[in-house]
Amino acid sequence: MILVPLSSPPLFPANSNLAISLRHQLRRSPANFLSRRLAPPLTATSGDIDAFTEYSGYLFELSTSVADSLVEYNISKISSIYRKKPLILLRRLLQIGTTLGKWFALRYIDSVTERSELMFEVRAAELREILVQLGPAYVKIAQAVSSRADLIPPSYLDELSLLQDRITPFSSEVAFDTIEQELGLPIDDLFSEISPEPVAAASLGQVYQARLHRTGQVVAVKVQRPGVQAAISLDILILRYLAGLVRRAGKFNTDLQAVVDEWASSLFRVITLNAGDGLQERSDEWS
Repeated sequence: MILVPLSSPPLFPANSNLAISLRHQLRRSPANFLSRRLAPPLTATSGDIDAFTEYSGYLFELSTSVADSLVEYNISKISSIYRKKPLILLRRLLQIGTTLGKWFALRYIDSVTERSELMFEVRAAELREILVQLGPAYVKIAQAVSSRADLIPPSYLDELSLLQDRITPFSSEVAFDTIEQELGLPIDDLFSEISPEPVAAASLGQVYQARLHRTGQVVAVKVQRPGVQAAISLDILILRYLAGLVRRAGKFNTDLQAVVDEWASSLFRVITLNAGDGLQERSDEWS
């Protein structure tokens, strides 16, 4: 979790829809916090649950493992972690294979029945939903691909571009619990005001605006999405394995695993920055 004074440089680029100031939306919320803490536990069947939590929430148990403590990309460590968790690895492989396999099968049926043009926009929307369900690693890949208008058909480009700035936030109840667990104090002791819902959401986390109890300073509170680092570690391991298979089958000269490694290293640097990188303040400094 990160606390950033609003006078600091913005968390997101100025031209991003996430770089916004919603100070006027701050609300006094001790009562809201009380009702949230007494609310039923979040479950996979909740009506307002985000797609990643609903379809890939089983990966969250990895967040308590060493996978969530990796501060830099190290494929040897990641491989060692998941060799001890073969059932999780198998379940994830089956999930990815069946989900994407079904989509490719529908695309094939469309082509055989000469309905490809008719179903083009539908399949593009389905692909975007699938990538969100599979989680941040796949969203990040889609975000990178969506910048290549020379390679992607317009309908797919339009849908994948939505992943740049339209990510459904995860539960604020979970976010507030995370804040309390990391800082060791009830939220009403930490903040006099906080936005009851995030003012911005991305694939790796979301942002709340709050006012520090002690100093009255308005800050941005950035909370990492549950299970992100562990889930991304597992997906990178799978992608790296698939890259090796594709290279051997297609006889590519390019080392596709090295390409995955380079991308994964940059993604881990982003995660590490989001997790703190000198910006986090101790609770005893502002409680």
